[in-house]
Amino acid sequence: MSETDPSFDHERLHNEILDSLDEEFEAELEDAMMERVGSREEVNAEGQLPRRVYFRELLRLQRELIKLQSWVVENKAKVAVVFEGRDAAGKGGAIKRIMQRLNPRVCHVVALPAPSEREQTQWYFQRYIQHLPAGGEIVLFDRSWYNRPGVERVMGFCNEQQLEEFFRTVPEFERMLVHSGMYLIKYWFSISDQEQKFRFQCRIDDPLKQWKLSPMDLESRRRWEQYTVAKEEMFARTNISEAPWWVVEADDKKRARLNCIHHFLQQLPYTEVPQARISLPPREHEEGYKRQPLPEDVIVPSVY
Repeated sequence: MSETDPSFDHERLHNEILDSLDEEFEAELEDAMMERVGSREEVNAEGQLPRRVYFRELLRLQRELIKLQSWVVENKAKVAVVFEGRDAAGKGGAIKRIMQRLNPRVCHVVALPAPSEREQTQWYFQRYIQHLPAGGEIVLFDRSWYNRPGVERVMGFCNEQQLEEFFRTVPEFERMLVHSGMYLIKYWFSISDQEQKFRFQCRIDDPLKQWKLSPMDLESRRRWEQYTVAKEEMFARTNISEAPWWVVEADDKKRARLNCIHHFLQQLPYTEVPQARISLPPREHEEGYKRQPLPEDVIVPSVY
């Protein structure tokens, strides 16, 4: 069936497009609600990115991400992207928009929990290695091995000897990844003191988002300055030419997402991969086939 077929249901196609748009609006709804909570004198309303412009650019960039995905699969490229930053800096939102239209078998997220008792006895990088991409894969690390010079250091979960060993080892570890043919891209999402305070308060006041607040998040708020000192040393000692840090200014979440995706696309030499024209084959009909009715008790009730 095609658009030129007389039986083509144009109204249904139109409704399907509207449903897709509804999903877009749903994904952005919490951002819109947050923008309406309270008044922030530090935000210049005239400087806000118009929603129409945001969606237009997001969709354009997501089309490019699909081209990138095809190139990664075709060339068996290995892509690892590290997302770091303070709590509530917007890492998850950016990752969600990158993933939104991609094949999860090609591009997937790694967000590891706290190490188990066994993992604590392993070489520090060991549990991350098993999640690195193979050929034809993109892996997005929602926090990474940089937990050590960040959370673990500030919260006292590692000692000075372990920290120094990390700083000594990580440049060579990352050079090994790059020299093996892997694309390694590292992003730091940077937000201001006032913006983090505002986002935390929004999570406290919103029952749908309170689950995002852990005791660790609240403690990180108190230790803002300690995190700043840790971040500055981390940058100074791990910003290598083979895998430099890229800072995303993230007080404006929508601009941060667009800027991050745009920059990410520029880091890879992808080209558009020609795609064969897709045509839907006719359904085969077997003589004597009869579909068996389903028992009523297995059908989900139509509540809505």
